[in-house]
Amino acid sequence: MSQESNYTQILKSSVIIGGAVGINLLLGAVRTKFAALLIGTAGVGLLTSFTTVQGLFSTLAGLGIQSSAVREIAASVAKGDEQAIGRTVLTLRRICWLTGLGGLLTISAISVPVSQMTFGSDQYTLDIAALGLIILFGNISGGQMALIQGTRRIGDMARANIVGAIFATVAAIGFYVALGLRGIVPSLVSIAALQLVISWYFARRVPVPQVSLSWRQTFFEAGGMVRLGLVFMWNGLLVSVVSYITVALITQQIGLQGVGLYSAAFALSGIFIKFVLNAMEADYYPRLTGMAQDKTAMNRLVNEQTEIGLLLAVPGLLATLGLAPWIIRFFYTSEFIPAVELLQWFVLGCMGRVISWPLGFMMLALGKGRWFFVAETVANIAHMVLIAVGLSVFGLPGVAIASVVLYVFYTFVVLAVVRYLTAFYWSRGCLHLMASGLIVLVCTFVASKELSLWPATLIGALSTIGFCTYSLRGLVQRIGSDHRLTRAVSKLPIIRAICRY
Repeated sequence: MSQESNYTQILKSSVIIGGAVGINLLLGAVRTKFAALLIGTAGVGLLTSFTTVQGLFSTLAGLGIQSSAVREIAASVAKGDEQAIGRTVLTLRRICWLTGLGGLLTISAISVPVSQMTFGSDQYTLDIAALGLIILFGNISGGQMALIQGTRRIGDMARANIVGAIFATVAAIGFYVALGLRGIVPSLVSIAALQLVISWYFARRVPVPQVSLSWRQTFFEAGGMVRLGLVFMWNGLLVSVVSYITVALITQQIGLQGVGLYSAAFALSGIFIKFVLNAMEADYYPRLTGMAQDKTAMNRLVNEQTEIGLLLAVPGLLATLGLAPWIIRFFYTSEFIPAVELLQWFVLGCMGRVISWPLGFMMLALGKGRWFFVAETVANIAHMVLIAVGLSVFGLPGVAIASVVLYVFYTFVVLAVVRYLTAFYWSRGCLHLMASGLIVLVCTFVASKELSLWPATLIGALSTIGFCTYSLRGLVQRIGSDHRLTRAVSKLPIIRAICRY
């Protein structure tokens, strides 16, 4: 595939997934607004606590097998091995049921101590036990989505996400209106059940060869997926533990209101890069897996993915950074204004996510689970330490400052690993984009901290418009004259002059 074709494919998948994410964000904004109005900061904090606990146990129950199955399915598709695809899918479905049931029983059995550890009392014991249903439903639907992702059915992934978001919005608002704070857990359970039905519908559309496997063969087939999956699980577990500890520390030192502010800022910080990161996970990772035997091609694809990711993400990060006070008011209420400072710091950390994620996927595509294990373990331990120190020194904003320091550190860690594995180097175009984006982001950040509201907003708006123009020109140069975006741009004289290539 030519370099121009690679850029086009990356942009196409980013647009498809980005469109779905955009709709999800709009619906998420509606859910968030209703949550802020109906259950307040304490309710948002309680919602965050429940989802954090559920995420931790879901990670343990999943064994990472869904993520490793994506790699197995993608590799089999690249080789055209239909029987291998059938064996992997059947094994995946059986194991997802077993591990989901195990997760349900486990969290139900220890719901009392989990409630005491999280909230300091057993008041929420039944709520935590009910989270077991979410674990079961999520495990099964995760297996269905792994099939869709591994076969690179990007359109179906986008449709499933959109339909799921619509039903989630209706369910969440309905339960908040009817039950208030007591509607949080029922809404989460109903959303998980709806997502299971939706994933089942779209997974049925994927042609899977029928194979026959005994349970002994199933466990044998699962062995390879579980070995790599445990690495995914370990990483997910570390992330969940860090999230859990963060929420627990904030709850103990500041209260549920602090958790609500933290979760609001964290969610909004990634609002404009989700489509880039989701596209990486949905399409880039399976494509990279198919190139695992050609390190030169892998290195080229990583650079191309990073370039497109930066061109698409930086304008959104600038908009979030420069317009943070207005964004907080729009998505939440004036009660959440203290989250502005956290949001601005989190945005700087998001730049590191856009740069480091393409590198991290290289280790997974190569099947280098041990290296991924080491890199993620070091990074997450560092993150826990940074959060504890930041919270004690800077208060609540210290949690966001820790994120910035973490991603600077993490980027250099994964860069060192992939350079050893594939002799990877960033291209000149990549380095130029990184430098440009970082300079503009830092300048906008300083302006937002030092200037009053209106001058800071003006600088944020101008920097966003300026980098949007720069990004559009960069995209046109990379995708070539035959792409529909280039043809559309060429019809506008002013834009055509700016984007001349």
